[in-house]
Amino acid sequence: MTGVYGLFSWITNTHLLIKDKQTIITYPFTEAPFLILDSNTTYLIFSFLIPVLGYGLFFWLLSNVFKVFYQDKLFTAKNIVHLRRFYLVNIFLPTALTIFTSFFMPIEHEMFLIIILHLVLGVFVFFMSEIFNQGLHLQNEQDLYI
Repeated sequence: MTGVYGLFSWITNTHLLIKDKQTIITYPFTEAPFLILDSNTTYLIFSFLIPVLGYGLFFWLLSNVFKVFYQDKLFTAKNIVHLRRFYLVNIFLPTALTIFTSFFMPIEHEMFLIIILHLVLGVFVFFMSEIFNQGLHLQNEQDLYI
């Protein structure tokens, strides 16, 4: 929601204050600052929108992964799809977005640590997904014999 609100404010030029090379996006219907950004489009896209929207996607997918463990039946095709989406996004998206961003602005060294953390998390959930896949296979075999 923060990314969508920031983009809406930037495009429509509402709830914006520009001071000393900074764009201040205020809370709706107030003058209180909500976001303080640099006043250039490159910064807005690559240092604000891509990270905020990317982590919005990350946390949405993570919530689906947590929901997997609260189901009555763990080993289902739907749960495996949630795990698969999560590990694919964590393995490929941070690297792809960082490479794309590097064409437009310098990348700080700490970003590579974040990419490695996402890769480790993606590989961990990949193994978990394969365990769930094997569990689904065994569960389906048991259903045939009972």
